[in-house]
Amino acid sequence: MSTPAAIDREALRAKYRAERDKRLRPDGNEQYIEPTGRFAHFLEDPYVPKVEREPVHTEVTFAFIGGGFAGLVTGARLKQAGIDDVMIIEGGGDVGGAWYWNRYPGAMCDTAAMVYLPLLEETGHMPTQKYVFAPEIYGQAKRIATTFGLYDNALFSTAVTSLDWDDAAARWIISTDRGDRISAKFVGMGTGPLHRPKLPGIPGIDSFGGHCFHTSRWDYAYTGGTYEGAPMTNLADKRVGIIGTGATAVQCIPHLGRDSKELFVFQRTPSSIDVRNNHPIDPEWFATLQPGWQQEWLMNFVTLQTGGFADEDLVMDGWTDITKRIRDRMIEMFKDGTPEGLTPQQAMLQAYEDSDDEKMEEIRARVDAIVADPATAEALKPWYRQLCKRPCFHDEYLQTYNLPNVHLVDTNGKGVERIDETGVWVNGVHHELDCLVFASGFEVGTTYARRAGFETYGRDGQALGDYWAEGMRSKHGLHVHGFPNLFVVAPNQGANLISNITHNFSEAGTTIATIVSHALESGADEVEVTPAAEAAWVELLESSTRAFIGNPDCTPGYYNNEGRPVGRKERLNGSGHPEGPVAYFRYIDTWRTSGEFEGLEFRVRQQA
Repeated sequence: MSTPAAIDREALRAKYRAERDKRLRPDGNEQYIEPTGRFAHFLEDPYVPKVEREPVHTEVTFAFIGGGFAGLVTGARLKQAGIDDVMIIEGGGDVGGAWYWNRYPGAMCDTAAMVYLPLLEETGHMPTQKYVFAPEIYGQAKRIATTFGLYDNALFSTAVTSLDWDDAAARWIISTDRGDRISAKFVGMGTGPLHRPKLPGIPGIDSFGGHCFHTSRWDYAYTGGTYEGAPMTNLADKRVGIIGTGATAVQCIPHLGRDSKELFVFQRTPSSIDVRNNHPIDPEWFATLQPGWQQEWLMNFVTLQTGGFADEDLVMDGWTDITKRIRDRMIEMFKDGTPEGLTPQQAMLQAYEDSDDEKMEEIRARVDAIVADPATAEALKPWYRQLCKRPCFHDEYLQTYNLPNVHLVDTNGKGVERIDETGVWVNGVHHELDCLVFASGFEVGTTYARRAGFETYGRDGQALGDYWAEGMRSKHGLHVHGFPNLFVVAPNQGANLISNITHNFSEAGTTIATIVSHALESGADEVEVTPAAEAAWVELLESSTRAFIGNPDCTPGYYNNEGRPVGRKERLNGSGHPEGPVAYFRYIDTWRTSGEFEGLEFRVRQQA
């Protein structure tokens, strides 16, 4: 293990800059393309056939667009509050969101299941392992829907085409591709960024003559096997290529390496791969947990993960490790008073850099310790700070490159040159393939309407996309002026907790249920944030240095706008509470339980 004193910081910074610079592209997000033409079916549902039905024309108290954990948790909290008239509208054939679509081999959460899976106490489920695989996560989504009766009034295989505010009726009108017309008093949107696949804009991508698919639409009919883990026997005589080495690829590459005749991994930027150290959950230990344990674990995790203090690290993973190192260095630095010549902010930055240097040296050393071929090991080393890209944790990924049939094709940061009918070109070398897998991720950074698949029109026909054209504006990330009775459920402009996305949803669901209950009890027809309250929240956010959009010195990726300039719009779209997630969670709990709902107007229409 390296110590900060043994690291040549100047040389390391120069290496980081050089690796970043070779990956910078003028097109940023525009380097990716939408699945159209021969790839249009990548947006379709391969799992549940779309069965024709009559259009639904009805009224509901609350409609939620999206059947992932955002919609499920919100629906559960509404049901717990006694609001039974809840409808989920989902484009997929079932609940689950990202975990409905992502069925690639090896798919699993990279945040501990005890804090990642929502409503464990409420549904009575014990995770089987510290990190659980996708079928169990999907199973928890279905368990929530069953426990709280959310299947009873759900519309599946149904895409919303528009959402319009009817001011005369004080209702939202939801139109769908099935001819449905739903009138809803309140609407929640949890359309998230992890369901609309994107493709790399590589020259010739349309010309490939072999089989191809996106990881979020895994084609088991071609590969054989199942996402529960059965081997992909149909690949035994196939030359398979995969483009992308992010979090998804890290999980499926070990399975492709195991089952393919040959596997070619086309890498632009390596992921950082820390130890996962998965293990089963002990039922006897789990039975000793006291009521309220999950909320305690959630707050313990976010407290430690953001540099706070706790008597015990309940989760003990890679997320909490780096921040505990920073915290402990700060304690050491300040034990004899403020370090001479350093402000607290400078001291914090130094502690962070020292801790990150140490952690990344360990991660690079781990590559050398595992990967046998020196050239392959060197290419797999991440030269950037750990949080420049989504950190990965895995105990089989690096080992896969020791298999004789697995070939790392490193592009030295440039990406694949072109694709032709029979394969892929990199550095002037052609690699013949039978199958090409795109592990190119999902749309992040495009407009909200494009990711959602529909536009939202508020009062006076105002389009949400236009209202947010220069950056997101909201209060708490939930409420938008001019869009009454609408709740946007996402991490942005709230806690912005990226290490455990579902914690954001749990808090939002509780907040929404509290607001809706108050509106119904008070007879309010409309709930809307005031312009002044929205402006004050945006001003508070702009004082933050915690924007999710990341550091421009980082290697390009969706954490930092693909290396493009980060302006006010990007900062607003990726911002959170200036004092961090713990402060936000404490603030929002006080805000909603006070009963005052500061910044919101509850309006009662005058009866004729």
